[in-house]
Amino acid sequence: MDKSSTHEKSAPIVVGLDIGTTKICAIVGRRSKNGKVEVLGIGKAESAGVTRGMVSNIDKTVQGILAAVDVAGTQSNVEIKVVNVGIAGQHIKSLQHRGLITRRDLNSEISRRDIEKLIEDMYNLVMPPGEEIIHVLPQEFTVDNEPGIKDPVGMAGVRLEANFHIISGQVTAIKNIVKCVNKAHLDSQELILEPLASSESVLSDEEKEAGVVLVDIGGGTTDVAIFHEGIIRHTAVIPFGGNSVTEDIREGCSVMRNIAEQLKLRFGSALADENKENEIVCVPGLRGREPKEISVKNLAYVIQARMEEIVEHVYYEIKSSGYEKKLIAGIVITGGGAQLKHLPQLVEYVTGLDCRVGYPNEHLSKNEVLPKQTYEELQSPMFATGIGLLIKGIQKMEYEMAGQTQQVQPKVEKQTKYEDEKKFGLFSKLLETGKKFIKDDIKDEDFLK
Repeated sequence: MDKSSTHEKSAPIVVGLDIGTTKICAIVGRRSKNGKVEVLGIGKAESAGVTRGMVSNIDKTVQGILAAVDVAGTQSNVEIKVVNVGIAGQHIKSLQHRGLITRRDLNSEISRRDIEKLIEDMYNLVMPPGEEIIHVLPQEFTVDNEPGIKDPVGMAGVRLEANFHIISGQVTAIKNIVKCVNKAHLDSQELILEPLASSESVLSDEEKEAGVVLVDIGGGTTDVAIFHEGIIRHTAVIPFGGNSVTEDIREGCSVMRNIAEQLKLRFGSALADENKENEIVCVPGLRGREPKEISVKNLAYVIQARMEEIVEHVYYEIKSSGYEKKLIAGIVITGGGAQLKHLPQLVEYVTGLDCRVGYPNEHLSKNEVLPKQTYEELQSPMFATGIGLLIKGIQKMEYEMAGQTQQVQPKVEKQTKYEDEKKFGLFSKLLETGKKFIKDDIKDEDFLK
């Protein structure tokens, strides 16, 4: 009992804020005793001010953030002030770059500070006008011309080089997100690329090592992240998602948008051939008009055409990354769009790679805080990004806390040891010789005069 209560006090509470095209979601949580993530509260609100992952209406977005944060704060009994925010949108770009530093101190080993300095240097890269660096992700390191080193901390070396995966975004899009968060009386601890967050919640380390593609199908965008040998190799954001499918149904079946959304969720399928010819759905007509009959197979044809297009875009990104033949773990689809029936089969058919749906439940610890229904809802692919943002925030806090303890303790110990030697070792010797000098030599009274 005591152990758990002390852990609860020491484990920092973190908030992930997913500002999506269809929903704004705030998730409050912390690291549990068993190393998993314990969710303390969750708040959801409709997102009316975001289009294709980018803020299009500040006031509506702020209202959504306030509503989601209010519910999450009340449920978790936490006053929310700082959040980890997800960022996506068509403006996201990625590039590869190489950096190096030459270390002056030859006697000391390579420290985290050296790696941080190398990363800081990358943030000073000259970007095209209107673009800003969001993430600098180190890949392999090279120490004194010895390549392929994953973690050089503790090694001896003079010349430290690294390949970097740099993710940039549009300055205005980034500022708009930060502005919305600040207007909701919150501070953003960090902006995190959404596919990176989703990968934390649904991918295992083995999959990242083997080679895997994460495809996060959201409402406005489809995010792609490719991992190989545990390192992120390629990122992309495709400007189509679940809303594109809904719009196609609205036009193709001549129905209202809300009915198109319900048709997609309840009867939608990504493979038309999996549906029977004679299945019909009856949709109520507009005021005074006859109900409309829609064939489930025709509905699936409309959905399949758009989903094939999205998967083709994903396949193009896989081929252009150069890792097509190295993806042993295949494709993992997540996000709200991954709940579409027969989608894994369509992905396998188009790309020829294995496919599974990624659920964020393996990182969640069971808790008695949340109602059972809410806990089960959290395990949906829809919340992969929100839980991923929470995990990323926890990791950042733990990294900073570890860095502080590493920096403080050794320095203090060394300093006090050295200070003691300096004060008492050398000083005591001087005192002894001084006393001896006084005893032996200062006897003559004339000398004292």
